[in-house]
Order: sequence, then structure tokens, then C-alpha cells
Amino acid sequence: MALYLLLPTVFLLCLLFPPCMPLTVGTETEAEALLELKRQLKDPLNVLDSWKETADRSPCNFFGVACDRISGKVIGISLDNKSLSGEISPAIGVLDSLATLSLPCNNITGKLPAQLTRCANLKTLNLTGNKMVGAIPDLSALGKLEILDLSTNSFSAAFPSWVGNLTALNSLGLGENEFDEGEIPEGLGNLTNLTWLHLGNSQFRGEIPESVYKMKALETLDMSKNKLSGKLSNSIFQLQKLNKIELFQNNLTGEIPPGLANLTLLREFDFSSNKFHGKLPSEMGNLKNLVVFQLFRNNFSGEFPAGFGDMKHLVAISIYENRFSGDFPTNFGRFSPLESIDISENQFSGGFPRFLCENGGLQFLLALGNNFSGELPDSYVRCKSLERLRVNQNRLSGKIPAEFWSLPYATMIDFSDNDFSGEISPSIGFSTSLNQLKLENNGFSGYLPQLGNLSNLERLYLSGNKFSGEIPSEIGALKQLSSLHLEHNSLTGSVPSELGYCVKLVDVNLASNSLTGNIPRTLSLISSLNSLNLSQNNLTGLIPETLVKLKLSSIDLSGNQLSGRVPSDLLTIGGDKAFDGNKGLCIDQYSRTRTNSGMNMCTEKPNQKKVLENKLVLFSIIALALVAVFAGLLLVSHKNFKLGEAVDRENNLEAGKEKDLKWKLASFHQLEIDADDICDLKEENLIGSGSTGKVYRIDLKKGRGTVAVKQLWKGDGMKLLTAEMDILGKIRHRNILKLYACSANGGSSVLVFEYMANGNLFQALHRDIKSGEPELDWCQRYTIALGAARGIAYLHHDCSPAIIHRDIKSTNILLDDDYEAKVADFGVAKIAESSQKGCDYSSLAGTHGYIAPELAYTAKVNEKCDVYSFGVVLLELVTGRRPVEEDYGEGKDIVYWVSTHLSDREAVVKILDDKVAHECVEDDMIKVLKVAVLCTTKLPSLRPTMRDVIKMLTAADPCTFRSGNNTCNDENVKDFSPSTDELSLLAVAS
Repeated sequence: MALYLLLPTVFLLCLLFPPCMPLTVGTETEAEALLELKRQLKDPLNVLDSWKETADRSPCNFFGVACDRISGKVIGISLDNKSLSGEISPAIGVLDSLATLSLPCNNITGKLPAQLTRCANLKTLNLTGNKMVGAIPDLSALGKLEILDLSTNSFSAAFPSWVGNLTALNSLGLGENEFDEGEIPEGLGNLTNLTWLHLGNSQFRGEIPESVYKMKALETLDMSKNKLSGKLSNSIFQLQKLNKIELFQNNLTGEIPPGLANLTLLREFDFSSNKFHGKLPSEMGNLKNLVVFQLFRNNFSGEFPAGFGDMKHLVAISIYENRFSGDFPTNFGRFSPLESIDISENQFSGGFPRFLCENGGLQFLLALGNNFSGELPDSYVRCKSLERLRVNQNRLSGKIPAEFWSLPYATMIDFSDNDFSGEISPSIGFSTSLNQLKLENNGFSGYLPQLGNLSNLERLYLSGNKFSGEIPSEIGALKQLSSLHLEHNSLTGSVPSELGYCVKLVDVNLASNSLTGNIPRTLSLISSLNSLNLSQNNLTGLIPETLVKLKLSSIDLSGNQLSGRVPSDLLTIGGDKAFDGNKGLCIDQYSRTRTNSGMNMCTEKPNQKKVLENKLVLFSIIALALVAVFAGLLLVSHKNFKLGEAVDRENNLEAGKEKDLKWKLASFHQLEIDADDICDLKEENLIGSGSTGKVYRIDLKKGRGTVAVKQLWKGDGMKLLTAEMDILGKIRHRNILKLYACSANGGSSVLVFEYMANGNLFQALHRDIKSGEPELDWCQRYTIALGAARGIAYLHHDCSPAIIHRDIKSTNILLDDDYEAKVADFGVAKIAESSQKGCDYSSLAGTHGYIAPELAYTAKVNEKCDVYSFGVVLLELVTGRRPVEEDYGEGKDIVYWVSTHLSDREAVVKILDDKVAHECVEDDMIKVLKVAVLCTTKLPSLRPTMRDVIKMLTAADPCTFRSGNNTCNDENVKDFSPSTDELSLLAVAS
């Protein structure tokens, strides 16, 4: 029995003093090693629950563990994507028969233990997608290793050149780490059995060494997102088995070597965002197995190889922002299942390619900014699969076939800046998914069609054409419309009053037409309207006074026949110029003094001045009477308050003799809490104070752990209804702070929450660790963002009824021991307010810098207010800055500041937090920045739902590259970079 008790001690001594380790170990010792491994891991999902001591002392029934059938020794550990954190114990070295260690897509931290080299039989080591740090120990001793994937971690120090000694490797992934900048080691060429090589984002500089081309078994080569320079060697033709090559985002120069065209097995090709130039070898058209071809943002010129027109497997091609010229291959798309093509911003000429949608699957057709001419081929009338169509900024002409306007899945149709003519077919009413219709600067004519069925339409740009007739009243059915541009046409009739039903309009421009009649008063219903231009028409009548309440930033009513007084607030916004050409308009003395305007003064009617004086005297008398009444009420209220306070004290003392001094405790989670534990709150334990009360750290008696206790401020607001507390107590989500219990003793109320050791996100963002490094690196920030998003989405979409937080901010996102996010204070403020007399659910809540802009003019609160606030939190995570800072400008916030830095990539990179924005994570941070900009869009309808936010954040996961045996993500999923028009849309959205 004594020997049995000593076994754990002996085991640990053996770990500390390796010479005492026996030549062979039994299953009992292996079980101890696995239990030690479990002790150093954190397992929130309890997947290691079966890892426990058993009677037979065998680990073979442990979840995720495989044993040899004959010897019973552990040969495999596979725990993919199980939310494990903590560190890998050095005890792993005891498992001398271990052949597979696969722990990808977890949150494991710490260093890779050197004791792993004792696992001499190891063939697969897959730790991709974790948070491991430090230098990778020399694993040269693992001569049997076939798969080594340590990608997407935070390993540092010099790139491990010793990998060239692992000649049995067939898969090697070391990309997406934080190695020191250096050159690709020559020794890589020794890995002649390698089929999969991922070295993307590894801080490499210099040229690709010739030795790389000796790895003739390579099927996948990824050296993207580095600083590689120089020319690509023609020796690349030796890699005859390549089916995927990714060299994007480097500084490679020169021309494409002709030998590349000999790699006939290539399926995926990405050389985008480099400095290649010259002509693309015509032999590239012989790569008949191509599925994806990306060459955008280089400096290629000349004709595009005609052989691409004969390809049979091409699904996606993106070659925008080059200088290709001449005719585009005639048969392009005729024989291939093409889904996406972006040939924008080149110099292609001649007729528009007619077979791009021959196989009926084309979804994205982007050809803007070229010199295509002639008519749009009628073959596209059958292309009903299109989702995004942009052929703007060409020289296309003629009429658009009537059937072509009907695109049921299209979200954008852009024919702008061409020479098209003819009418818009009524069949456009079937394009019910349409979000943007852009036809400006063409020769379209005829009446405007009925667009009432386009319920998703947000932007309608028809300016600079020859449209005539009236603006159809059905335009009022476009409830999502935010931008309407009909200027420079020949429209007649009145401005339809139904336009006021488009309550999400931000920008309206009807200038330079022949519109008549009055300005409809219903325009004042559009509370979101920011800019109004009705200039150069024939409008008459008065300017509606109600337009003042719109808070416009731009107005132009010049060149009409308006009359009457100009409201002073509108004059302040637009100045004299906005009202020029309206001979009947005038201003009063107050407006002239306030704006220094040169407009004519309004003439007073007889006795008008006397009437005004009488009204002023009457108003003064009423005001003085109200002041006197108010003062009297205050005096009476004060006396009643003092009297009531004394009575309450007396009543409380009497009642206290019986029962009110006892605390009443209601529990919501299984945690043993005594009222005595939480009733004695000492200021020395105070850890925070907010709008609803103070928060204390309390260590429960009998070692039951630590909790946070919030003591709510006293008053009527603390009479929380039982039903509301029941709802709050039933919420269950890993990213929502747990409410353990609530307690009350008459006038005092406390809430007991789980304790968060790492405080709140705001504190962590602005804390540095001892070495001067930020406390949160990008991977941690990303994980926190995704966790918080999941918590908020739970409140919005999985609670019935839905819960709107109304105060999302970085100080209300708490962090536990592992920096997992917990959304806090999401219900207390709402419940406290709703219990007070006279408070409506829509009463204003929130914090300056996080409050959605629509709350300035509406009391209606919905989930999109939370989305906006969460977008601000994302901006904090990406930029490392506070929501409100002086250098943003007076009255400005982080949303405004970011919006001024979205013109190009260089400007965007400058706003990333330079403490964490290493080159290896720049793209990931920009992806999250895009999500933040969408969340903080001015119009609530344009903001995504929190479910959509989670999808977008998941797509921005840094864990994107995987070895062949990893099931976390599909390595064949391609992340297509956005073209220039996508980036410009981002800037517009902000």
C-alpha cells in the first residue's frame, strides 16, 4: 500500500532526473503520464472526463487515446478542436511508443517541451492553430516524423533550420508564426519526400533558394505573405507534381519564367500582389487543369493568353489591377464551369466576351475600368445566376436586352459610365435581391419603371441620363432605400409625397430636372436624411418649416421658384448659395444677424410687430407664474421627503425586530452560497464601481471559491421584480457572465456573479506586461472578439424574448483566467429601470462613444444598437485606441476617426495597433476592421445581425492553413481578396 502511494512521487522524480527513467515503461506509467498531461490542460468541455485512474491502470479507454493491440502501449493522442487550453506537460516524453500527437485548433499555450524528442516513434505532430510561444526545440532526433504541422501559433526566435534533417517528412507546416526575419534555409532541399509545404507568413526575405526546386515530390507550395524578392527561377519547372502554388503578397519581380507553363498538374495558382511585369507566357494557356487563377495587383501587360479560352475546369479567375490589353480570349468560359471572374482595371478592348456564362453558373462578373466597346452580347439574357455585375467605366453602347434586366439573385447591377441607351425593362421588378442599381452617366431614356418590388434596394443611381416623365409614387415602397440620385435627367411632375415613406434615406439628389409643385412636407418624416438637393428645378411655394428637424448637413434648393421665409437653421446649413435663384425667398432680421446673409429681408405685415410684442409680454407673464408654482412645489416636496425619511427609519427599526434584517437569498446556479458570505462587504475588497452599484471580491468560506458581489445602489430602482430575476438567472452561455444568486434585506440588494481574474477588456487592452509587450496579442484579441460576439448573439437570437444589452462596451466584457470573454451587466440596468415608475423600456442607456447615432433622434431601441456598440469594441481591439480621444477632434469619436483612414491599404495599415500589427497578422486585423466598419454603419438597416457578425469573424480566423490530416478547416477553401470596388464600398459604408 505504501509503495502504491509513492508511485506518483517516483514518477515526478523520474521526470526531473531523466537518468532514472527505465528503458521501457508500462501502461501504468503511461497512464500517470497522461493524467499529468490532463492536469496541465484546462478542459472547459470536459472531453477528458474519461481520463481517470481505473482498476486496470490502462489508458487505452481514455477519450482520444489509441493503443497498440499487442503491447497495450499508447500510440496516438488525437484531440482536434476541443477548446483545450493550458500547456503540454513534459510528461509527454514518457510515451515512447507514441506515433501520433494531434491537438490542432485548441488554445494551448506555453512552450513545446523538449522532452518530446524522447518519443522516437513519433510520425505525426500536429499542433496547428494554437497559441504556443517561444523557440521550437530541435526535433532532429525524431527521424520517423512524417507530418510536422506547427503553423498558426506564436512561435518565435530563428526559423528552425534543422527541419532539413527530417528527411522522412511528407508534410511540413511552419507558417503563420512570429519567427525572426531571415532567409529560407538551403537545407529545405533535403526534404525530397515532401508533398505539402506551408511557410506562409514566416518573415522570410531574400530570394527563393534553388534547393527548394529539388523537392520534386511537392504537390502544395505556400510561401505567401513574406518579403521574398528577386526573380522566380526557371528551375521551378522541376516541380512537376505541383497542383497548388501560392506566392501572393511578396515583393517578387521580373517576368514569369516559361518553365512554369510545364507544371501541367497545377489546379490553384496565386501570384497576386507582387511586382511581376512583362507579358504572361502564352504557354500558360496550356495549364488545362487550372481551377483557380489569381494574378491581381501586379504590372503585367500585353495580351492575355488565348489558351485560357479552352480551359475546362476553371472556376475562378482574378487578374484586376494590371495592364493587360487587346482582345480578351474569345472562348473564355465557353468550356469551363466559371463562377467568378474579375478582370477589372486593365486595358482590354474590343467586344465584350460573350461566353462567360455559357455554363450557367457565373455569380460574379467584374469587368469595370476597361475599354470594351460595342453592345452587351444577348447571350447574357440566360445568365440568371449572376449575383454581382459590374461592367461600368467602359465604352459599351446599345440597348440592354429586356430579359437581361431580370436577375433574381443579383445584389448589384452597375452599368454606369458607358454609352448605353434605351429603356429600363419592367422585368427589373423580378430582380428582387437587388441592393444597388447604378446606371448613371449613360443615355438611358423613357419613363422610370415601377421599382416597388425591389424591397431590398438601398442605392439607386440613375443620374446623368435622359429619363423623362414623373417619378413614380411606388418609390415610397422602397423601405430600405438609403441613397437616391436622379439628378441631370428630364423628369417632370412633382416630387412624390410618398418619398417620405422611404424612412431610411440618407442622401437625396433630384437636381437639374423639370420638377414642379411644392416641396412635400412628408420629407420631414425621413429622420435619417443627411443631404437634400432639389436645385435647378421649377419648384414653387414655401419651404416647409418642418425640414428644420431633420438635422441636415447639406441642403441645396437653388434655381427654383420658391417663395416665403427661409428657416434660419436651414440658412445656417446651406448659406445663401443654397437658396440662390429663388426671387421670392427672404429672411428675417434674426437670420441676417446670425448668418450675415445678403438675402432680401422679409417685409412685415401691418400690426405684425405689435402682435409680436403682445405675444412676448404674455409669454413673460406665463413664464413667471410657472416659476413661482414650481418653487412652491419644490418646498412642499422637500418637507414631505424629510418627513417620509423619518417615518421610514422608524418603520424599518420596528420591522427589523422581526424579519427584515435577515437576508433573503435566491440561487440560480449550483454553487453553495451562504447569506453570511456576502452580507459583510468591506471596502478593502472593492474592485469596481459603476452606474448600478459597487463590486466586491469575496472569497467564500470552506474553500468554495471566489465570487464577485455587486451591491446595487439603494432606492426605488432596487425593487427588482421576481419574474425579471428569474429570466436573468436562467441565462446559460459560456460567454455570458454567470449570475449565481441574488439577495435582499429590505432596502439593500446584491447580485453574486462569477469572479473574473483578468478584469475587463478595456483594462487588458491598455495594460503592458513586464517586458513592455502588450498584455493581449492579436490572437487573444481575436478570440475575445469572437467570444463576446457569441454571447451577444445568444441574447439577441436564442433568448425568448430577445434581450437587448444597451450598454455593450469594453469595460462590460470581462476576462477569466484564460482570457475568455464574458459579457456582463447586460440585464441589470434594463431591469432596474423598468421597475421604476415612469421609465419606458426605450429610455436612453449606454456610454458616450458607444451609443448608436440613431438614438439621438429616436427612442426606439433594437438589436442593431448593440451591433453598433460591439463595432466600437472591435475598433478598440484593432486600433488599440479609446472610443473618445482629444486628437479625434471636437465632438468626434473613434468611428469618425477610422472613417477618415479608409482611402487605401496604406492608410488602413497606419491605424492598426502597432503593438500587435506585425506583418503576419495585418490581413487578419484588416478583416476584423471591415466587420467593425459594417457594424458601425450609420444606418441601422445596413448593419449585420450578430449571427452575421459571427460568420464574418469566423471567416477572419487566423487559423486558416491546415495539414492534410487536420479536419478543422478545409485547406481548399479559398479566401478571395477584395478588388478595389469592394474596398471603396467599405469606405462608403463607414
